[in-house]
Amino acid sequence: MAHPIVDEEEAHLSQVRVLLEEEPYQPPPRESKIVEELVRLRDEVRGAKAEDKGAILAQYNAHFALLKQLRESREREEVDPDSPYFAHLQLEEDGRTRDIFLGKATRIQRGVRIVDWRNAPISRLFYRYQQGDEYEEEMGGRVRVGTIEARRTVTIQRGELLRVDSPEGSFQRRDAEWTLERREPARLAGGAGATAKAYAPGTGASRRLGTDLGGRHRRADKHLPDIAGLIDEDQFALITRPSSGFVVVRGTAGSGKTTVALHRIAWLAYSDPDINSPRTLFVVFSKALRDYVSHVLPALGVHGVAVQDYRSWAAAQLRRHFPMLPRKTRDDTPAVVVRTKLHPAILAALEDQVSRVSGPATAEQAVDDWMSVLTQPKLLEPHLRAVDPDAFTAAELARVAEWCRDRGDEVVRWMDGDREETVLLDAEDAPILLRAWQLRVGPLRSKRKNPLRYRHIAIDEVQDFSPLEVQVLLDTLDAKKSITLAGDTQQHVMKEAGFTSWSSFFRHLGIEGASVDTLRVAYRSSKQVVDFALDLLGELAEDDTPPLITRTGPPVELFRFTDHGAAVAFLADVLKDLMETEPLASVVLLCPDAATSGTYMAGLHRSDVPYVRRVVNQGFSFSPGIEITEVDQVKGLEFDYVVVVEATARYYPDQPAYRRLLHVAATRAVHQLWLTAVGAPSPIVREALHPTD
Repeated sequence: MAHPIVDEEEAHLSQVRVLLEEEPYQPPPRESKIVEELVRLRDEVRGAKAEDKGAILAQYNAHFALLKQLRESREREEVDPDSPYFAHLQLEEDGRTRDIFLGKATRIQRGVRIVDWRNAPISRLFYRYQQGDEYEEEMGGRVRVGTIEARRTVTIQRGELLRVDSPEGSFQRRDAEWTLERREPARLAGGAGATAKAYAPGTGASRRLGTDLGGRHRRADKHLPDIAGLIDEDQFALITRPSSGFVVVRGTAGSGKTTVALHRIAWLAYSDPDINSPRTLFVVFSKALRDYVSHVLPALGVHGVAVQDYRSWAAAQLRRHFPMLPRKTRDDTPAVVVRTKLHPAILAALEDQVSRVSGPATAEQAVDDWMSVLTQPKLLEPHLRAVDPDAFTAAELARVAEWCRDRGDEVVRWMDGDREETVLLDAEDAPILLRAWQLRVGPLRSKRKNPLRYRHIAIDEVQDFSPLEVQVLLDTLDAKKSITLAGDTQQHVMKEAGFTSWSSFFRHLGIEGASVDTLRVAYRSSKQVVDFALDLLGELAEDDTPPLITRTGPPVELFRFTDHGAAVAFLADVLKDLMETEPLASVVLLCPDAATSGTYMAGLHRSDVPYVRRVVNQGFSFSPGIEITEVDQVKGLEFDYVVVVEATARYYPDQPAYRRLLHVAATRAVHQLWLTAVGAPSPIVREALHPTD
């Protein structure tokens, strides 16, 4: 079926292809001549007279600017003939019509205007306005006024036009024939059958996210709510367990593990006032999760309990017990060193070191124990082999010992008073040093120098803690040994932490035989999201019995694009719509890395999308709006709507770690989940979307 829009787009593409074939990209001239001239001018200025230096320096600066321009042009992307642009914008200004094409590079020649969507000022018109809108924008020092005559996105692959999306409809090429699909544009807002609350099976797949949310998701405060009135029978049984001993809770994402741990503290505090004090510690994996749950205990009438992320707690203890050590930590520790320091074998190696080597019960001797274990492969290797013979090669252990020896020498110089250079510890050193203190000196101490004894400790997301880190906490409990452990091995994303299974975890801690209670009802996400998230895991799913799910919702959808600019345009349109119709909604865009987060943040900002925040270092606001961050930042959190950006094979290859990471990303969604891909989707995603194919 022919259509004027398709004919027009094919004519534009033909014009661009002719230009790119007849005048292909010419690389800039070589830099050697300019560099030689710069060297000559630099040498000349040294012996020049004062009155001549100005002219020579002017020549030098001109050549240097030219060299910089040439180098920048080499780094700049060039228009790809196979996919030269992804969008077409037709403008009418002062009776003249101009066609602008948006791509990843700029080429303006022979009447063709292709601009880089990321930095060309005129690209703002595409992202800020819709077809038919009038605009008034300042660009290039003057105000431009006109009308958006056409605004289309196109899919071009191998030089062929395959799809055109426009307000008039979507035109798609199949077997050399064009078909027109008239449908409602994809939206992040409103309408019956669009969301988990309103959706009902049989209404058809919706290309929307959102509706007028009810219940707790209408709250402006997006922190974890107090849901004591909604606790089910299984959760209540765990909450009301006797105060002594271990309570271990596992369950799928959104099943209420954190709820149980928090409400158990409130239950214990009812009969034991000491629980409602700093003698109770709620430990979480990240600062974001700490902020997320910190208001819940006061809402339950418990005001004295400390909620801390483990790293901050350990750092504070390290400063108290080892004041002679440097305080700052590095973030560039080699992965093999991190894996070694968190390995369960360190527990046995430290015990061996302390029992074998006599020494004074001092912090200095504990430092010596720490260094000895990590710098002597012969001491550490038997313990590693006892846990996992294939965990490390001899070469890896040698590299670890060399790293620790060099860092240890720096620490010794620091302790001897040489403070000329900045000395950093590895973040993983804190629990090892604290455990060395416990074995060599005795119990950790409070601020008043008394033994540090907690009445109760709760650890959330325990699967991402190492046995060593947990052992340090266990040895701070009082005689009742009251502790709650909550976790889900399916969300185990810290592969260096050494968690493999509940049974091995307990064995390393010396508490074999501890029972694990499972919560089997998934409350957070809809059936569509939970089913997809479990399919992402594949054989990694830890339980053959699927969880019970309380509600249904719209399908999980994958949207594919040829360019990030097209993905940004798509998301900008639907996010603007959502913020207008659902001002209390919380949305998160989960990116694979910081660079991608920055690209989408800049693109949405250029598109005038409101309430967009870039989250770094887990600084979530827990308020309505759109937050952009990386997947590894959101563990334990939840959002009304989740968009997993760049769910591609490049970022998520078919490996266990990436299956778990995508599972965590998917299960953050309360109502609806979307994924986008520029390029080939991850095989994990393809399999989960079509599990029977």
